[in-house]
Amino acid sequence: MQVQNQFKGTGVAVITPFTKENAIDFPALGKVIEFLISNRVEYLVLLGTTGETPVLSTSEKTEILQYSYEKIAGRVPVVVGIGGNDTMHLLEDFKLLPLEKAAAVLSAAPYYNKPSQEGIFQHYKMVAESSPKPTILYNVPGRTGRNMSAGTTLRLANEVPNIIGIKEASGDMAQCMQILRDRPEGFLVLSGDDALALPQMACGMEGVISVAANAFPLEFGDMVRACLTNNFKEAKAINDKLIPTYDLMFAENNPAGVKAFMYKMGLINNQLRLPNVPLSHPVFSAIEAWMANNR
Repeated sequence: MQVQNQFKGTGVAVITPFTKENAIDFPALGKVIEFLISNRVEYLVLLGTTGETPVLSTSEKTEILQYSYEKIAGRVPVVVGIGGNDTMHLLEDFKLLPLEKAAAVLSAAPYYNKPSQEGIFQHYKMVAESSPKPTILYNVPGRTGRNMSAGTTLRLANEVPNIIGIKEASGDMAQCMQILRDRPEGFLVLSGDDALALPQMACGMEGVISVAANAFPLEFGDMVRACLTNNFKEAKAINDKLIPTYDLMFAENNPAGVKAFMYKMGLINNQLRLPNVPLSHPVFSAIEAWMANNR
C-alpha cells in the first residue's frame, strides 16, 4: 500500500491544551486524543499551527510527541508538523524531534520571508531530501504571506520523490482544480479549508486536514466519508449543519475558535498562549448559543 493512502479521509490538526498556568495540559491532551480516535478520525496531525507550535519550545514539542505516541499506541497514523522560515534551522528539527513513530511530516511553506516561487521550490526540495519521513506540502498563504503556485506544487510533485502530497489551503478553487488535473499519479491532494472541503472533494481531493474536526470529529468525518463514496447529498446535509461553526471558529483567530467549542464540551481549558487570546465575549456568546441549540 502506498504510504499516502493512510491520509485519505479526515486528519485532525490537533490543538495543544494548556493549564490555567499556561503549561501543557497533558491529561487534557490525552482526553482529546481519545475523543478523536473514538470518533473515527483517520489520522492525527501533531504540532501543526493549530497546535500553537510557534509558542512551543523544542523540549515541549518533544514531550507532546512522546506523550501522544504513547496514548495513540499505533491505533491511527500520525503526521508531525515541521515547518519554518529558516530552512537550515528546520533541518535541525528533523534531528531533534522524535519522528520514529510518525508516518509523515507536514511542512508549511516559509512565512514572512515571502520567497520567490524558485525559493519555495528550493526550500521544499532541501526539506524533503533531508526528511526521514515522507513529506506533505502545506500551502497556506493567509498565514505565510506568499502563495505557492500550482506550477511550483506540480514541479515539486514531479521532481522530488519524497514529496507525497499537499495540504492546499489557498482557498483558490481554480488553483486547486489545476493541481488536481495535472498532478502525477498517486500524489495526494488534501483540503486545508474546512468550509471548502465539500466542493474541493467534489473536484477530486482525497480528504481534509481539519481544524473543525477537533470539536466535531464524527460529524465532520461522516461528511468526508460521504464525499469519498460520492454521496454528496448526505455530505451536503451534514455540512449545512456545520457551516455556522466554521464561521464562528475562524471569526477572530485559530485556534481560539475551536478551543472555545472544546471548552464548552468539557474537553479543555479556554486557554491560549500569547500573542493569541481567547475569543471576545460576543463571539464566545454566539458559540454558547449555537451549542445550546444544536447539542
